[in-house]
Amino acid sequence: MAAAAAGLSWRRVSSFTGPVPRSRHGHRAVAIRELVIIFGGGNEGIADELHVYNTVTNQWFLPAVRGDIPPGCAAHGFVCDGTRILVFGGMVEYGRYSNDLYELQASRWLWKKVKPQAPSTGSPPCPRLGHSFSLYGNKCYLFGGLANESEDSNNNIPRYLNDFYELELQHGSGVVGWSIPVTKGILPSPRESHTAIVYCRKDLGNPKMYIFGGMCGCRLNDLWELDIETMTWSRPETKGTVPLPRSLHTANVIGNKMYVFGGWVPQSAGGEISAHDGEWKCTGSFSYLNLDTTEWIGLISDCQEDKSNLLPGPRAGHCAVAVGTRLYIWSGRDGYRKAWNNQVCCKDLWYLDTEKPPAPSQVQLIRATTNSFQVKWDEVPTVEGYLLQLHADLPVPSVAGVPGTGVPETSVLTPENKITQETMKNHADATGFKESNAPSLLPVCTSSPQTSANVGELHDLDKRTVNPDASVSSTVSSTQTMVTQQAVKTESSSTNGAVVKDETSLTTFNSKSEAAETTYVMPSTRVNTGQTNDSHSSKTPQRQMAPVKTRDRQWYDVGIFKNNSAVVSQFYLLPEETLNISNKVMEGADVPDYRLLKKQDLFPGTVYRFRVAAINGCGVGPFSKISEFKTCIPGFPGAPSTVKITKSVDCIHLSWEPPASPSGNILEYSAYLAIRSTQLQENPSQLVFMRIYCGLKTSCIVTAAQLSNAHVDYTSRPAIVFRISAKNERGYGPATQVRWLQGKVRFQGSI
Repeated sequence: MAAAAAGLSWRRVSSFTGPVPRSRHGHRAVAIRELVIIFGGGNEGIADELHVYNTVTNQWFLPAVRGDIPPGCAAHGFVCDGTRILVFGGMVEYGRYSNDLYELQASRWLWKKVKPQAPSTGSPPCPRLGHSFSLYGNKCYLFGGLANESEDSNNNIPRYLNDFYELELQHGSGVVGWSIPVTKGILPSPRESHTAIVYCRKDLGNPKMYIFGGMCGCRLNDLWELDIETMTWSRPETKGTVPLPRSLHTANVIGNKMYVFGGWVPQSAGGEISAHDGEWKCTGSFSYLNLDTTEWIGLISDCQEDKSNLLPGPRAGHCAVAVGTRLYIWSGRDGYRKAWNNQVCCKDLWYLDTEKPPAPSQVQLIRATTNSFQVKWDEVPTVEGYLLQLHADLPVPSVAGVPGTGVPETSVLTPENKITQETMKNHADATGFKESNAPSLLPVCTSSPQTSANVGELHDLDKRTVNPDASVSSTVSSTQTMVTQQAVKTESSSTNGAVVKDETSLTTFNSKSEAAETTYVMPSTRVNTGQTNDSHSSKTPQRQMAPVKTRDRQWYDVGIFKNNSAVVSQFYLLPEETLNISNKVMEGADVPDYRLLKKQDLFPGTVYRFRVAAINGCGVGPFSKISEFKTCIPGFPGAPSTVKITKSVDCIHLSWEPPASPSGNILEYSAYLAIRSTQLQENPSQLVFMRIYCGLKTSCIVTAAQLSNAHVDYTSRPAIVFRISAKNERGYGPATQVRWLQGKVRFQGSI
């Protein structure tokens, strides 16, 4: 038990903003993505506000709710189905319980009172509190609770319940009605203030509902299982040490574990249980049940001391909610032998990461210069930071560079953009841009596979604008090579690994997984535009590289970043004796003190490989797949900026601003559209582009006929992909990639 507790890393959230709700007990919480939504509870009166905590921004806020706003309630049912929340029953004032059902559309913060049909046999659920209300599929399952047999709310005659109801939901909004399922096996005994969760193994088996503990004159610690498919009740045999009997605890499923925290437990010597325990105490004990093996594992015991205040204190009637693999706990009563009307409530918010974070998406390029990259990657929920590393083709000394000055600052990227632009970097050097008779220059990406992009939406509005110099919400992970074509050919030509068709299309994103990285280092490519390539003979001069194994490479830390973006102009060099320091970090060692390390600047025209790992309270997670980018070569134009899309009835108007750094006169622009192709079906990571414009104007028309052939990219949200690049006397520079989203409009609010 002590060893298990030592492995836990609870975090107390101490610095949040916004209107913090008053402490309470008997409240409930659900999570919608990164938001924790709390309703009800009581402490010197029952609370009727809806509070929201944003786990990403660490901010509390009170949404402006409207509609049939329910009265405050405590010990109610509270479930979340997508972005709608259902509230059933609870105590609305002392001695008076409810059986009303309310629905909250969190996308609009709109409340609605709903009236489900009564069961075809039997009566609808009576008013109650302390019941369980669990969701699976399109049905909610109601079990037990406490009713008041007296019609006089001041004369409370408690009756413990073990009735079982099923509530069928309509898709999106509304309910159908109640039903009373016919069950097999022995029904659990009456109880209130128990917990119920639903779990279904990914590989096999029916969904199961598990009921644990509760109160029925005395506290309980029995475990019941309901097979939802067969509606059969049973008492599963468990292994390990069963937690003490308890009520007003919480139970949450993360992965294949049911985490049980806190509650009221009997106050008796040696853990002896009386028939009607009149004395109780709040506990801070913490256990989980492995739902695949039905084995209990104790993490924090009931008697464990916490003199350093590193663990959540004992409490009951609190709320707990899982956001990803992170468990949040807020408030609850911590009174010991207190009367009902004299409770002391906690005010603290805690979280626990239950496992290491997953690997982020590949690093994505926003913009490249001769000696820096602006990069980002998709956010990983509930993490504390990201470790970004790079590897260079050129040899780097183990100790070199300028004295370190600390971790580089990240750039701030706003998520509100409606079009996303990505600067695609060229891979060729100056020798690869000699003028020829070629009518076009076609950018070809030779890098890691395209990854998911966290993009804003673009549709149903006439005009959208993005300036990549100001803020970019997403990019694609790639580097860019510039390839020239000698003449228009009807047959396919192979140029540097890209198939070029009739000078109007090309394939990009040659997939290269991290597994492939163990064999060869991708060489920097040189293309001689004076050489004609045809379908019968195609050879591209390349600098030969010897096979290099991953373990022989050195990955260098760029730094640890709080946000999912960074401007990279340097990386940290490690002494020989600590070359594997990042592996030590992953094994739980301390993070290096970057102030003591020296730094190396990035070089122009150099290929760098990037990977990123997320960090949470459990440590550093696995690294992402590898992305590859090349710094710019001086003298080529920058990427076009401020792309605008104006939508018409039968076409769209695409326009852009000239590069901020043209490095000479702009001779022409080219615009490309990702199109459908059989090759794309065989390898979705290789996009095929068709050139839709070439000229001096900074705008073009994309016809409905061209759009009908467009490929819709689903690596993130559905989007049509454009690229625009500029050419000067030395050749084409990097392209700006635009993702024009095709999905539904994101609803208002913060959900």
